[in-house]
Amino acid sequence: MDQVTNIAFIRAKPGSSERLGQRLLNLVVPSRAEGGCVNYDVHRSADDPNLWCVYENWRSEEDLSSHFQMPHMQEFVADLPEFVDGELDLRAFKMVSEWAHAKG
Repeated sequence: MDQVTNIAFIRAKPGSSERLGQRLLNLVVPSRAEGGCVNYDVHRSADDPNLWCVYENWRSEEDLSSHFQMPHMQEFVADLPEFVDGELDLRAFKMVSEWAHAKG
């Protein structure tokens, strides 16, 4: 299987950044609980408080596709127009370096 990396850049509507951030954070636990999830992390821009990023790795394309069908994701996507400015900027990547275990 080829690990898949998905990076989503999401811009909050003015005045909606905190709400968007909370909604993104609410996706972390159920997404990490999915069988194919390697990691699922939410980031906020250090320079632009309305810009958020979700960095996620999945064991396979199939696992990522299944993720988008999960109820927590379907609900999030349905609510996007309320607090997101524009479209999501989704970028798919394939890891080309070998995965490194944490040193310790």
